[in-house]
Amino acid sequence: MVDLEQLVAEHAALAAESPHGRSAHLVLHDGVLRQTVIALTAGTSLDEHNAPAAASVQVLRGRVSLTIAGRREELSTGQLQAVPQERHGLLAHIDSVVLLTAVTV
Repeated sequence: MVDLEQLVAEHAALAAESPHGRSAHLVLHDGVLRQTVIALTAGTSLDEHNAPAAASVQVLRGRVSLTIAGRREELSTGQLQAVPQERHGLLAHIDSVVLLTAVTV
């Protein structure tokens, strides 16, 4: 069993200490399914990258923008968004932690 609240607190603290302003932890890897907790400090981003076969982002703490083809989809604590199969990035407006669920092939 995984305690997400504990992981949120732990990785938010690690991101705050990191010179890059981020921390990540692979929570679940079961075949093609992967779930990763990603913590970002305010103003930190993940540059645009290719999308996996299927993915979603759930905000566990904070407020982020999912950036897709020059537009931003803002998400806050408790919100869940499917990640389109386009190049995308992530920007933290405030210290934030997300759960990325991805299906890889």
